[in-house]
Order: sequence, then C-alpha cells, then structure tokens
Amino acid sequence: MIADVIDSSLQRASGSLFGLAYGDALGKPTEFLTVAEIHRRYGPGGPRQLEGDPALVTDDTQMALAVGWALRDAPAFTPEAVEPLLRERFLAWAVSPDNNRAPGMTCLRACAELARGVRWQDATVAGSKGCGANMRVTPVGLLPVDADTLAGLAQLQAGLTHGHPTGLAASELTAYAVRVLLDGAALDELPALLTARAREQRRVYRADWLGDLWQRPGVDSPEDFIARGWDECLRALGRLSTALGRPDDGADPCRHTGEGWVAEEALATALLCALRHADDPVGALARGATTAGDSDSIAALAGAFVGAAHGMSAWPDDWSTRIEYAADLTTLTTLALPPAH
Repeated sequence: MIADVIDSSLQRASGSLFGLAYGDALGKPTEFLTVAEIHRRYGPGGPRQLEGDPALVTDDTQMALAVGWALRDAPAFTPEAVEPLLRERFLAWAVSPDNNRAPGMTCLRACAELARGVRWQDATVAGSKGCGANMRVTPVGLLPVDADTLAGLAQLQAGLTHGHPTGLAASELTAYAVRVLLDGAALDELPALLTARAREQRRVYRADWLGDLWQRPGVDSPEDFIARGWDECLRALGRLSTALGRPDDGADPCRHTGEGWVAEEALATALLCALRHADDPVGALARGATTAGDSDSIAALAGAFVGAAHGMSAWPDDWSTRIEYAADLTTLTTLALPPAH
C-alpha cells in the first residue's frame, strides 16, 4: 500500500515537472506572436508537437530547475538553510551560457544585486510582480511538507527577485495548487480551494521567511502589505470563475483572465487553460501556447497543473526523451519522496 502511494506521488510529480517543461517548449516559439500568426503557423489548435531534438525550453524551466536543485541540496527547509542555496543557483543561472532564452529583466536586475552580496530584501525588485515569481515555483509544490513551510518556501523563492506582495501570494497559490493536486484534488476543485486559501491567508505576513521586506514608503504594516497581494489574486480568481461560468468561445484565454506577464494573471490564465482542457492535457498546453500574452509561462503552468492531476500518462511517451534537461527533470521528481528515517 505505501509503495503504491509513493509510486502514484512520483508519477504525479513527474507529470507536473515534465508538463511544465513541455508547456514551456510549446510556448517558446509563440510567445511574441499574435494569435492570428500562431494559427497561420500551427493551425487553429495551436502547437501540439515538440519541435527539435532536444526540444528547447526557456528561462521558465531553467529557473524552476534552479529552485528544484536548491531544495534538493537543502539540509533543512528553513529560511536560513534555503536562501543561500537559492541565491547560489540563481546566480549560476544568471551567468550560464545557456541563459540566452530572452530572460526576464527583473530576474537579471535582482541577480546582479545578489551577486554583489546585497541582502536579498534589498536586492529584490520591490515593485515587480512579474510572472517570473511563480513560473519557477512548481518544485516547491512537490515537497511533502506542511502548508506553512510550503508557503514560506514559495514566497521566499519569489521574493529574491520579485518583491511585490502579489508575486509572493501568486507564488504560494501556484505551489499550493500543485500540492493539492498531488494529494488527489481534482482540477475542477482548484478555483474554490485557491480562493479559500487566499482568503485564509489574506493578512498572514510570514516574517520568519520574509524579514523586513514589507517596509517601504506608503505601507503601514506587514499585514497591509501582504493583503494587497492576496486581494489582487482574489480578483484574478474571480475573473477565472466568471470565465468558467460561460461557454468556452475557443478564443484567446487572455481576453478573460489577462495576458500573464504578471504573476496573478499567469496563474489565472494557466488555470483557465488547464480547466478548459482537463481531459486533453496536450490541448491544455496548446491552448496556453496560443495566446497574445506570455505564452510560454502560461503553457508551462498549465502543464504543471494538468501533469500533477494526471501524472506522466498525460503526455506522449516519446516526449520525455526529447525535452531539454530531461535528466534534471527526472532527478528532481524525487523531491516528492518523503524524507528517509
């Protein structure tokens, strides 16, 4: 029985990590195209086949791997243990010759400050809530940890580069979504579960993980600071619920939930794609890649969600040998294993 549970957890973790990379790869060539241009190139269904051998990913997957390796190397899941490892992995990514996939300027700016040895609360781009905060958080959701530790890890990894409270909150929700799916929740339960989580956490500032990040002009308290982020996420989830209450028009999902360049929109639009195509995992990726917005990030997150729900059986068998960083993705699946005693 225990072996069956572990095997199921690993299959879902694999499905989620590989789904992230598959969505990233499918969205990579469409990110800066219009929907009409995508349709002309791939047909009305969007891209449904990996291109290249290996199929290349973007900084979305590269940074998710950086988070995953930091977590795998951590002797304990505490801020003191994890922050230096995240910093080390982010800086290695920043100077890597493979960091040539149109990386986000927020991440590069923050990494430049981190490289100078600046405290991360001062190095972060305080006003940025870009989707770089949550496109890379999936590995946190794989961990068999309690909800408070998951929240702290998700917000910390976001905060090193993106200091806006919405980036923190959206990252926690993204990791939480992966976690509950691995635990057996259905995709169609996610909007209600995430809304409940956002309301519950609305004024919870995790000072043990974030320190004095909240202190900036115009902010009266840490609770007011973090509430701003949760409120924006709640509004995005409201738009998601409204869209799901209407028939699917088959058009660009960004029209309903935003283009995904910022964290709460990337989460909501990826969820919309995943829920519209819950029984067609590759279709969920294709829908995310067929947008006028941040197609690779939307498709990557949609893949992480659908893969966590269905496991590796969601994806074509031959894709796992054709995707870039396949060996890393396979190794980091073990983050889902319970700690050895």
